[in-house]
Amino acid sequence: MAYRRTTDRPGRRRKTQRVGEALPTLLRGLDRAGGRDLVRLWRAWDELLGDVAGMARPLGHRGGRLVLAADDPIVMQEAQFLGPMILERVNGFLGKEVFDKVVFELLNGRVPLDGEIRPEAPEPPRKLKKPEKLGSLNGKLDPDSPVGRCYRAYQRMFDDS
Repeated sequence: MAYRRTTDRPGRRRKTQRVGEALPTLLRGLDRAGGRDLVRLWRAWDELLGDVAGMARPLGHRGGRLVLAADDPIVMQEAQFLGPMILERVNGFLGKEVFDKVVFELLNGRVPLDGEIRPEAPEPPRKLKKPEKLGSLNGKLDPDSPVGRCYRAYQRMFDDS
């Protein structure tokens, strides 16, 4: 059996549109989960939260929970008190109440969704100064004891450099 395909469907427009005019409507129809709005949120994170943005980086969401990351436990504890303010700004930016709770997690090497990794300044390598009398205890320590083995390892650390 052959099916006849017709172009006269109800609700179909007959005039042609420019791609730039038709594309936003098409994308809005495809984005039922609101992902486009979240991408806008992640990109505007620094401007939206100002100084707080450095403390709380976006990691994602789980249902109605906004998951944010902190670099260390103390910052995470302090950022908990800013949760209501963060929710107010984020939901205001989105124009509706999308999130009802803020959850903080430690960053632990993960990359936040705003795509910015904010590494701390690397510590300069410490140059150890060799003690003047290093090796003078070799005859006094039992070489098979844990203290003797540690002392020899400490000596090798300066021999290698």
